[in-house]
This record gives sequence, structure tokens and C-alpha cells, in this order.
Amino acid sequence: MAVNAEPSGQAWRFGAATMALATAFAVAACGSDAGDSAAPAAAGSHSAHNGHAGGSVGPPQPLRAGERFVDLRMAEAYTPAPPAGGGTDEYRCQVIDPGLTKAQFLTGTQFAPENVAIAHHAIVYAVPPDRAALVRKQDAKTPGLGWQCFGGTGVPGADVEGEDQGATWVDTWAPGATETLFTQDIGFKLEPGSLIILQVHYNLLATDGKPAGSDRSAVRLRLTDGTPQTRELTTFPLDAPTDLPCAADESGPLCDRAASIADVTKRFGADVGESADRQVQECNPGGVPKPGNTQTCDEKVEEPMTLFAGFGHMHLLGRAIKVELNPGTPNAKVVLDVPRFDFDNQRLVKLPSPVDIGPGDTLRVTCTHDAGLRKRLPQLSKLPPRYVVWGDGTSDEMCTGIMTVSPRKS
Repeated sequence: MAVNAEPSGQAWRFGAATMALATAFAVAACGSDAGDSAAPAAAGSHSAHNGHAGGSVGPPQPLRAGERFVDLRMAEAYTPAPPAGGGTDEYRCQVIDPGLTKAQFLTGTQFAPENVAIAHHAIVYAVPPDRAALVRKQDAKTPGLGWQCFGGTGVPGADVEGEDQGATWVDTWAPGATETLFTQDIGFKLEPGSLIILQVHYNLLATDGKPAGSDRSAVRLRLTDGTPQTRELTTFPLDAPTDLPCAADESGPLCDRAASIADVTKRFGADVGESADRQVQECNPGGVPKPGNTQTCDEKVEEPMTLFAGFGHMHLLGRAIKVELNPGTPNAKVVLDVPRFDFDNQRLVKLPSPVDIGPGDTLRVTCTHDAGLRKRLPQLSKLPPRYVVWGDGTSDEMCTGIMTVSPRKS
């Protein structure tokens, strides 16, 4: 797919007067202010995935020495449509080639929606050159602009979770976010041939699911050549099982765990279908499922690294997520805490100061989900109740703490 790439060192200008400039720099869903802790949703609310009002914010921060801007835009305007089965939301991925001819470090990202009336949130992924062909194949085989996706890139072998890992979650956006920068001595490394994937969540709730105009969103990359001292960022996902039974007032064939896993397997294949039992084997003592709202998993750190930031990723039934370092010890430390999770505002949280970890340390991720939200969300309220396990779909769930890290020498 063609794209407009416009290197620029000057102020970013777009024609639409209502355009909102916002960004969030992340590693694993939506909007960010890496300088602050994660802002919870209003008490008693779970966003219900309503449309957001648009609003402009200030321009990005000035370029620092050695940096340049590359402005990228969707090849064509896209008119979103709700899913064939009903609903008011479409998740659309589109690929953009930044046209890099040499390795660069990505130190800042700014997503800019053109149609703020329907752009609900967005995610920016980076795909390395060795996975680029997989992305182009996915794009080519799908009619129209881009392809539908949810929770990731939707490209086997170039996604951000599980066996399909091959992309990096580098940025998220939600209305009200502003550009957030890492320091000049750290960044995500993009090699020549790397691709950018934009996932935009279009919400048509305000028009009752009817088309509401087109969108040709854009993204600005802040790039630098780096120095021998520049530290390369990567993502370190921490997964826990999802074993959420049906609510007490719900019943149906998919309220059976085995039936639900079989349904996930039918929809997404064996690799995804096997995730529920595989995670239970890896995380739970005795490899036995623990049905309930809250699940945990401990990950032993095997290599020296530095934690810089993190954010939590769940789907629509997520309530809270936390990542702890060395829990239950005198040196225990919470490195990520999102007490009121909002799928539409999965913000990056920058640590107050970097934390060095290494062999002998343990990271624990804890997630809480709520089956009672199913009746309150337009995307789920008309679906049959189910025992929720790990899966890629809107009605499935995930539990992932995605940490932004940099390897270091011991």
C-alpha cells in the first residue's frame, strides 16, 4: 500500500481545522502520558466505548539535536463500517512504509486522527524487515484498504502476543493524550525495510452504526541516528491466564470451559485455542485452572535488563492490572499499577526512575476481569454468555503486562 512520507523539521500542519494531535509512547491499547501514572476511568464508568469529542492540543515538543520528523499518512481515506454481525465498532489496520534507508531510533510518536468524530483510539506497531512480507501478504489478500483487527495486528507471525510475536507495540493514542518523549539516549530501533501498522478503532455509536464519513489519519515519527551509547528499547510481555466463569445469572453452552476453548480454536486456530491450557500449565501450581475474576503469573527474569515503562493490556472485561517486582520479599516493588483499567485508554506509565533487574528477580502480573460488564457493553450485550479464556476476539480476554525494557550487560 502506498503512503505519503514527508520528512520535516518544521511545525506539523494538516488541513483539517478540527484535527487532534495526540500521542502515547508504549510497548504493548490506548492513549498515553508517559510522564504520569495511569489515570483511572471515572468511578462507576467503564467508558462503554462511546464516541469521544475531538479537541486540539499543542504542537509536538521541539526537535532535539540530531532528531528529525517523518510524517506518514494513510494512502487513502477510509470509510469505516460496523461488523456484519452488528455493533458500532470497527478495528482497522493499515500498513505504512516509512521508507527508511538506514537504521534509526524512534524516540517519539504522534498519532493524528483526521476524523475525530469517529476515531476512538489508535495503536501504532513497528514490524521488523524479516516480518514485512507477512504484513504485505495480509494487506494484499484483504479487499479494500487494510484489514480488520482487534487486540493486535491480526497478522500471524507479525503480531505482539504469544506464538505470533513479531511486531512491537510502540505507541497508543486516545483523545486528550499529548506527545511523550523518551530521553535521547534510548529508543526503539527501526531497521531499513521496517513497516508501521496503524490500528484505528472507529466508533459509530453516535450514528447508530451507520457510516459517518471517511478518515485519513496520520502519524509522526521522531527519529534519530543514535550513538554507540544509545540503548535499544524492546517489549517484555508478561502473560497470565484468563479463566473467567459466566456470571451467576448467566447460563448457556459456552459457559462450559472446554466448550469455550473449542469455540476459540474454531475461530482462531489451534495456536490460539491452546493458549488457555498452556498458560495454566506455565502459571498455576499443579497446572490446574483456577476459575475466578483474578489471575496471576510469575515470570523469572533470565537476562539483565532495565525497566523504563509499562502498560497493561486486556480486552473489554478488564478491571485492573498490576505488575510487581519480587512480590512477597522485603525488596518488593510495584512497577505498574492500573487500578481502574479502561480498554480505550491503555496508557503507558513511565517509571519514576529506571529499574535494573536480572537473574534472581521475579515479575508478577495480576489481572482482574468482570463478567458483569458483558451486559453493559454494546459489543458484548447481544452475544451469548461464555466462560472467558484467552483469545483474540472481542468477546475473549487477555492479561498482559507489557514492559518497555532495554537489555544491559551484567
